[in-house]
Amino acid sequence: MKFGVIGAGQMGAGIAQVAAVAGFDVVLRDVEQRFIDRGMAGIEKSLEKFVEKDKLGADAKTVALARIQTTTSLEAFADCDLVVEAILEDQSIKTALFTELGRIVKTTGILASNTSSIPITALATASGRPAQFIGMHFMNPVPLMTLVEVIRGHLTSDATTNLILETAAKMGKTAIQCNDFPGFVSNRILMPMLNEAIQCVMEGVATPEAIDQIMKLGMNHPMGPLTLADFIGLDTCLAIMEVLHHGLGDDKYRPSPLLRKMVQAGLLGKKSGRGFYNYEKQ
Repeated sequence: MKFGVIGAGQMGAGIAQVAAVAGFDVVLRDVEQRFIDRGMAGIEKSLEKFVEKDKLGADAKTVALARIQTTTSLEAFADCDLVVEAILEDQSIKTALFTELGRIVKTTGILASNTSSIPITALATASGRPAQFIGMHFMNPVPLMTLVEVIRGHLTSDATTNLILETAAKMGKTAIQCNDFPGFVSNRILMPMLNEAIQCVMEGVATPEAIDQIMKLGMNHPMGPLTLADFIGLDTCLAIMEVLHHGLGDDKYRPSPLLRKMVQAGLLGKKSGRGFYNYEKQ
């Protein structure tokens, strides 16, 4: 199988890495070469950690890297069997991309989105091939997390679903199916919790450190909700909350005003250097 990945950021690079290690020939694309270079550097660093921990052989690392072809052109996906999109969580940008891919990728090719909240059926319609469209939502960081949330659109075929389930298994992932509702399962449950933690900060219920410690020690979570929000990116959290609020029409999904204000201020979490915590000296 020829496996395409669009977006060389943290998620896209992770998907490309896991696909290459699993033995697929991978085409990795981003809009500028500097983003590709950064993504490939991250893949190499990640693979080296696996080698150091004896979870991957040095030869296997070399072979995996050799399987990844990079490009800035969408035309390079013409002969791909599966193309997974992992770009900005913006429905209009994704819609435009899938409209193009529907024209470029061979007629037998399957298109998938790594979206964490945007309706799969809407993106499938834009692609012009709704039977061959599906949601393939990987968890972050992709090389370490085993879950892939598989979301069928309204017209996704059984053949498409079965191929994606088989592909996820070959990548060492556990694929679990859910239906096409805003936020699916993972983010419909997770994001309101993060949003409520942010609201607690805004209302002065406790400090970010105290909130995170209470959730870690009291609920046995591996990291606190505000640390996790910083890791995901507060702009991404806001985008998902807005999809939930708009798509489900219930004010319990209204984004916290503090979340919106922090995004406006450019305090996006780890990727910007500051969020609920300061990462600039790390």
